[in-house]
Amino acid sequence: MPGRSEERLGGAKNDWEERGGTADRVVKVKERVPCVVRFMAMWWRIAAPSLLRHSFGASVRLFSSSVRRQQAVVISGVKLAQDVRREVRHDVEKWVSAGNRRPHLSVVLVGDNPASHAYVRNKTRAAANVGITSETVLRPASTSQRELLDLIGNLNSDANVDGLLVQLPLPEHMDERAICNAVNPEKDVDGFHVSNVGRLCLDQPSILPATPWAVWEILQRTGIETFGRNVVVAGRSKNVGLPIAMLLHSDGKHERPGGDATVTITHRYTPKEQMKAFTCSADIIIVAAGIPGLITDDMVQRGAAVIDVGITRITDAASGQDRLIGDVDFEGVQKVAGYITPVPGGVGPMTVAMLMKNTIIAAKKMVPLCQHASYGAGIC
Repeated sequence: MPGRSEERLGGAKNDWEERGGTADRVVKVKERVPCVVRFMAMWWRIAAPSLLRHSFGASVRLFSSSVRRQQAVVISGVKLAQDVRREVRHDVEKWVSAGNRRPHLSVVLVGDNPASHAYVRNKTRAAANVGITSETVLRPASTSQRELLDLIGNLNSDANVDGLLVQLPLPEHMDERAICNAVNPEKDVDGFHVSNVGRLCLDQPSILPATPWAVWEILQRTGIETFGRNVVVAGRSKNVGLPIAMLLHSDGKHERPGGDATVTITHRYTPKEQMKAFTCSADIIIVAAGIPGLITDDMVQRGAAVIDVGITRITDAASGQDRLIGDVDFEGVQKVAGYITPVPGGVGPMTVAMLMKNTIIAAKKMVPLCQHASYGAGIC
């Protein structure tokens, strides 16, 4: 008597035979396997090269894209300055169409410094571009400090002058601080008067120094966050480094909003290794030391924003032509930074644009002062 397992096997065999299955069919199935394998092998020989090329090409494109993303975004101060000048031009025309006198800027230039003359030309051209009238008052390098102070006093009293600046540097026999403080603080479009610097430090509204304000606007308009960030300012000059630090570290909720950043100031006596330790942990590095090549790629953490305020005129050894360079090794730092400003074409154009903005601000301030002067007080 067959066992239960034999009955199941026999039943399965009978079922297989009832459906037309035979031992020969099993052999035929086995014979098909090599055919499938041969087909797959043939398909692989034909299709694989194309697939590999596509896959490899995609990998190369992905790698190239990754490499490109490693390059810093170069911030165009020229384009940002165009935006600011457009805003100022609109503001000026609106001011004039309301029946007010067109704003006027007076620039005092002492001596024959070629760079100073070039900077002044840029400023007067920018003024014309935004609808501000301007004049350049030239004085020889032999002008005494007393003569210059008298000239500034006359321009302070001139009701037709809204903005006044004295181009720096001055001849060595002059006290720059005394000259800057002689300019009426309401007309001080450079923002160098001690009154304007003091109000800046106290987070109160004032005419901001043009270059620090330019740095601030570059950060704001580029969308670079300052809140809670680590910032290093290389340079402690009273006209650039210090005001930049004050703008960035102060409270964003104060009367004159600040950047709420943690700011470290370095200067000529900061040991290089200590400076490197500071900059390597900085989210934003602002360089205004006047030392070409001060900041190199090994001093910058990947993705940091680097704003180069420095500007030095050198003679190119190969061409013999003068050219401008900054305080940052641009080619090297560009490979690791997230954002970087070039020299020229970075902070410089924005400084001139912010100077124009200061001029229309000064013009609006002068109107109530002059109205008050008609009653026996004021400066007009």
